[in-house]
Amino acid sequence: MTLAILLTQPTDEAPLTVTGGRRLTTHLLDQLRAAGAREVVSVTSLAHLAELARSAREPLLLVGDDVVAHTAVLRHVATVPGTASVALVLTDEPDAGPRATVIEDRGQVVAAGLEGITRLDGAASDPIGIFGAVLRVGTEDLPALAEAAAAEAGREATPAGSGRPAPPLDRLLTRLTSRPTMILAHRARLLVARRATSQPGADAAARTVAAVDSDRAELRLAVKERDDFFTTFAVSTWSPYVTRLAARIGLSPTGVTVLSIVFAAGAAALFAFGGNRLALVAGAVLLYLGFVLDCVDGQLARYTRNFSAWGGWLDTMADRAKEYLVYAGLAVGVERAGLGNGWALAIAAILLQTVRHMTDTWYGALHDEAARRPKPAASGGLGARLSQASTRVQADAGSVSYWLKRTVVFPIGERWALIALTAALFNPLVSLIAVLVWGGLAAAYTLALRTLRSASMRVPVLSTVDAVLHRDDGLLARPLGRFTARLPLPALPAAVLAAVGALGLLGAALLGSPARWTVLPVALVVLVAALPSGRPHAGALDWLVPAALRAAEYLFVVAVGVVGDVPPPLTFALLFALAMHHYDLTARLEKRAAAPPLHTLNLGWDGRVVVLAAGTALGAAATVVGTLAGLLFLIFVLSAVIGWTSTGNRRGGTRGGDIDAIPALATAGRATQERSR
Repeated sequence: MTLAILLTQPTDEAPLTVTGGRRLTTHLLDQLRAAGAREVVSVTSLAHLAELARSAREPLLLVGDDVVAHTAVLRHVATVPGTASVALVLTDEPDAGPRATVIEDRGQVVAAGLEGITRLDGAASDPIGIFGAVLRVGTEDLPALAEAAAAEAGREATPAGSGRPAPPLDRLLTRLTSRPTMILAHRARLLVARRATSQPGADAAARTVAAVDSDRAELRLAVKERDDFFTTFAVSTWSPYVTRLAARIGLSPTGVTVLSIVFAAGAAALFAFGGNRLALVAGAVLLYLGFVLDCVDGQLARYTRNFSAWGGWLDTMADRAKEYLVYAGLAVGVERAGLGNGWALAIAAILLQTVRHMTDTWYGALHDEAARRPKPAASGGLGARLSQASTRVQADAGSVSYWLKRTVVFPIGERWALIALTAALFNPLVSLIAVLVWGGLAAAYTLALRTLRSASMRVPVLSTVDAVLHRDDGLLARPLGRFTARLPLPALPAAVLAAVGALGLLGAALLGSPARWTVLPVALVVLVAALPSGRPHAGALDWLVPAALRAAEYLFVVAVGVVGDVPPPLTFALLFALAMHHYDLTARLEKRAAAPPLHTLNLGWDGRVVVLAAGTALGAAATVVGTLAGLLFLIFVLSAVIGWTSTGNRRGGTRGGDIDAIPALATAGRATQERSR
């Protein structure tokens, strides 16, 4: 798992003991071994710790010598998905002593201090937690740890009003948070963790630990603390029993993911029967059970602490593939029942949902970046007031406004519930229309509010990552971007213009029968979005650029399908392949993975637009669309096999991450909080 280091502080006082008179330090060493540490060492010198940090090639788990906790707490901190540093944060500390207090923002420890806290922006803040003396330091932060340990070596840090020196681990955390280092906050919740400075305090903490059934608490912790309405009340009330059964029979989280795919595929096949009521009801039941399994895989990963980059990626891709496969099944059902053009509705649904997900991804990334940056000057604008109102609603968990806010955005649980109910009670046509109506309203609502809020935040996010990769620029856009890098070309207006141009072509195609060559000038309009690709994407609204580019390309694909008389299932297939490719990019952003191994073979959005335009003008639209769909899907599969399986046994992947459930997607190549169901 990792190297665990027990950081002890020399003292003249009698050593603390726990149940049975065992020394607390001896007990902690045994707990670290039981938690799965590859090696456990005890360190009394910060200079020695600095040497270990310099030579380490894996995360380090640092634990103070005053911690009284369940072994599971140590294991959970060590195995939090992702590669970021993680600190245990306590909300109460009965046994008073010199402790680092912390400020937590969006699940990150953004500041810590021994005598009051000053954030990176210089503003003093009230603490909202106490450091629990358990810290996992990710590999990227090991140089910072070595520097902090060397600086603190041999120093005595005594808080004002206290005769006892501050523990070395608290001093290290204070130094680490004084720089822009991401440290995730982990709370014990149902488990127990305390820090003891006296024997009575250690005895009381040990009794509290013994009073809590660790296994039962871990099973409850496997369920997300906050989830959406349908998942909370229609799934999580009984899914933990399935999770425990899966663990007992030895099912892996990936095995459960595969089962959920089978159930969803079965539902899609039954929906394809169209007017057969029994098939529709059976499909609805399978869809619901598939969603339950989709929740169970994440719960099982958390319960067993069995995380992997491959498993997390597979689950993310499976969520999208299952949903879009169901859209296809509904489209076939509409056609077979003679209810209308089902494929047109399915195409609209996949386009809408994918573009929505791209805005969700980058808005969550924007917020995570904002949590690490100094706060801008106070603003009394509408966006700032909306942010404050949203924060108040989120803090009032369980209220009507809280559930409305979580439901109105149409998360995956609500989508699957809506599809299942409308298909069982009505027909596939009603299901697709319902998805489009609610999804469209949710998109308008979230886009409007997020645009206003991000404008007031004034935080860039695309400028902190490989923007060319996440724009999905190809062989045309990249050199154009370098050539025009000095020109004042804003990225977002160009991307929006491209989307509007593609939408105009689609509208003209639906209203009439434009000549095939008309796609060529529209393609040039779309390619305008390639010009600013080399410019810094540092605008307050530039987080919308990837979604706007996805909208432009997908709309152009649909327009080509109409103009070129491409069979609708073929157009849907190309959109499906494109969606998987783009979800792969967002999954790599979340999991801090490298670019897809065969990324350049995808041609980029600009290259695909050129190929589609040329094929349509030459009268071979169907052939080009089909070939491109097959090529993209093949590259997607090969990239997964080459790229993700090579990291399949590494810890760090999240499970069951639903892009709808963001915010908590990490950015700037940093780690992410777990968004698992």
